[in-house]
Amino acid sequence: ADDVERGRKLRTIPVVVLRERDEARRNGSGRGGIDPGDARPGGKGARKSADGFGRDGGDGAFVEAEVGDETVLAAVELFAHRATDVIEVKSLDELKELGEKIKGKIVFFNRPMNPEFIETFHAYGSCVDQRSSGAREAGKLGAVGVIVRSMNLSLDDLPHTGMTNYKDTPLEMRIPAAAISTNGAEKLSALLKQNSNLKLYFKQSCQTYDDVLSHNVIGEITGSEHPENIMVVGGHLDSWDLGDGSEDDGAGCVQSMAVLEMFKQLNYKPRNTIRVVLFMNEENGVKGGNKYGEVAAKNNENHIFAIESDSGGFSPRGFSIDSDDINYTKIANWKHLFEPYLIHIFDKGHSGTDIEPILSKNIVKVGLRPDSQRYFDYHHAANDTFDSVNKRELELGAATMASLMYLFDKYSFN
Repeated sequence: ADDVERGRKLRTIPVVVLRERDEARRNGSGRGGIDPGDARPGGKGARKSADGFGRDGGDGAFVEAEVGDETVLAAVELFAHRATDVIEVKSLDELKELGEKIKGKIVFFNRPMNPEFIETFHAYGSCVDQRSSGAREAGKLGAVGVIVRSMNLSLDDLPHTGMTNYKDTPLEMRIPAAAISTNGAEKLSALLKQNSNLKLYFKQSCQTYDDVLSHNVIGEITGSEHPENIMVVGGHLDSWDLGDGSEDDGAGCVQSMAVLEMFKQLNYKPRNTIRVVLFMNEENGVKGGNKYGEVAAKNNENHIFAIESDSGGFSPRGFSIDSDDINYTKIANWKHLFEPYLIHIFDKGHSGTDIEPILSKNIVKVGLRPDSQRYFDYHHAANDTFDSVNKRELELGAATMASLMYLFDKYSFN
């Protein structure tokens, strides 16, 4: 957002604070980052005092760089009180090569998602180490903070949050980290090319709260022939606090409940028990999935099948199947039943984070594979809201899951 006030050009670069995997880090105001429309002196995203933007105790930040006759101020939300040099890197390897040059500086990780990958989850996986490990590795070299380009193929002003893992780094040695929007990353990179001595002022007021008790939500249709055999369908209830988590993973929860609803509407009596599980706390440590797996093992439950939806409510394109070769081959033989509906992916691979801890012998685990092209436009960002979900696409995904569960229930072979 560009504004002109008294002849000075203000350029805001919105960001959000990155969250730790093992601790729920929350912004003190309950918001994940500065609102792009308000990140200016006098706006609600930051406060202006006599000596500058956001220096009166309120969250906020800015960079100062001479561009012709203009002073450019780029608002971000980070963690310090003094001006600090910024150094841009594209990878953890480049960071390590710089070594001592990192000490005392803010590290700006700016490797974009690779658009050459058609499957965008591969693009995500190829660069998310900047966010997950960047702060930890930069801290080892003496950096004072980290800014990370958002994991997003689009250019926009929406920062994307996510897990950052400090592992066993002592608390006093953990440096702050924040995600910057893709447009913000482009602007900051351009400013650094014009002025390598650019200074960044940054401050944030995150807090870490104690864990509280939360719960998985479970419902089931008892099997008519083999109630002891359990087939799970599920998604996760929790989401990051920027939006309401409609794509990640409200869509998966709704689709999972819809599977059981369809069976009831069709008056289908499943042979095996069909159980819907809405897992809690996937984003912050997979604690709901781990607890479910733990209780299932303790109760000696026999799970024969599990399917998860956690890739958005977009048009279904197929499945990722985690099973032995015999079960995979039998499922792949159903591919021709799905292809008329443009559902053609039947690959072996990872199924889902929440169903991974279910360890029954011979279980078949499946992940729904929707079209991924738009997913990272919304992933962990403020626009992951109810209006982003297309009802028809959501229903197609639910019907796809129900169809595979029906086939497995009717012709199961464990």
